[in-house]
Amino acid sequence: MGAQPTVAVIGAGAAGLATLKALADVGVPAVCFEAADRVGGLWVYGAAGSPAYRTLHLNTSKGRTEFAEHPMPAHWPDYPDHTRVAGWLNDYADRFGLHDAVRLRHTVDRVAAADGRWTVHADGPDGDVEVTVDAVVVANGHNRVPKPPSPAVPGDCTAKQMHSHAYRGPEQLAGRRVLVVGGGNSAMDIAVDASYAAERTLLSLRRGVWVVPKHLLGRPSDTLNGALARRLPWRLRQRITQRLLAATVGPPTRYGLPAPAHGFLQDHPTLSDGLLSRLSHGEIEPRGGIAAFDGDRVTFTDGRVDEVDLVIWCTGYRVEIPFLDPALLGDGADTLPLYRHVFHLDAPGLAFVGLMQSTGAAFPLVEAQAKLVAAQLSGRYALPAPQAQRAACRAELRAATARWGQRRPAMRVDFDAYLAELGRELAAGTRRARATGAAA
Repeated sequence: MGAQPTVAVIGAGAAGLATLKALADVGVPAVCFEAADRVGGLWVYGAAGSPAYRTLHLNTSKGRTEFAEHPMPAHWPDYPDHTRVAGWLNDYADRFGLHDAVRLRHTVDRVAAADGRWTVHADGPDGDVEVTVDAVVVANGHNRVPKPPSPAVPGDCTAKQMHSHAYRGPEQLAGRRVLVVGGGNSAMDIAVDASYAAERTLLSLRRGVWVVPKHLLGRPSDTLNGALARRLPWRLRQRITQRLLAATVGPPTRYGLPAPAHGFLQDHPTLSDGLLSRLSHGEIEPRGGIAAFDGDRVTFTDGRVDEVDLVIWCTGYRVEIPFLDPALLGDGADTLPLYRHVFHLDAPGLAFVGLMQSTGAAFPLVEAQAKLVAAQLSGRYALPAPQAQRAACRAELRAATARWGQRRPAMRVDFDAYLAELGRELAAGTRRARATGAAA
């Protein structure tokens, strides 16, 4: 094998740190640019760009979230808080000697192809920095740019409005008449916080979601589906899980929530222990979609009208990668076809770690993606022919669209199936490399 390539990794959250570790394991030199003043990404409360709030905890259990090569402490609770997770990521960087490769407070603003290599430009505390490398790994996450409600709600709203990205703690809700809009994990967390701190809490859902307690049958709920995943196809797992939820907590409609528009495992589940209890105690009042605003009055689609003075939009995030040439992103980062959700089809040397939406945790997946990238850059893994890559992307998109519809199908992965697929892909690519004599 010839000289090892040099790599720029963008982002030092879980995905970026896993990439640095995987590259170090195979001897590939790398530099990492991180906009915040410490590693850990979105889990670092108060860091630049982090959406973490004080009551944030994992919504996947520690055993299904931890890195294979850096388990979470056995004495931790099943769902640790953000402080523990951020500290654990920092310990990961300590344990594997990753800090020296990270340039903190460096914001990448331009990545460009240059004569078969890549130029990365960043703004740092001591001025501009530019490096030329053989490969770039984009690992900067996609929960940074708040997405406004779409379509926009008619009328004029005089209540204070904020996106969940700006939420930091219950003191922002104290004494207010709060309307939380959305059905994801952040929406449920904030609604539960509001039910203890606010004067009144309304929760508006335009469409139904599956709300899953964090424990079922005495175990973390995601471990049950994980056990089934090793034996059963997702359609059968879906039916079993829906029957289990019906028997244990009942349908969402029992709590005044709209019926889910899609079957379980066909959208991201919402995990919450507190939500159903606070709904059943009347401390959170469910509402449908918003029809219109009129000052501080909100009319909902069922005709009910309420007065509010704080609206919290939990409407998710736009997937934006502003430092890449738009030509490399096609119709947008959330529709970009990537081989195995990692490798750009038309730009050799450009890879992505973490540009996906999982039915479960993200950390084990980015760890496996990082190993794939490192193997490819070290010559131990060979990609299939371009036409085979494109065919695989088309087949994956068809299957994802059949399962998830138009809700970002290019980014969707089934946690257990995808983790197994990455293992098979690494083995297949290793055989391809050996067959062509590329591997050492």
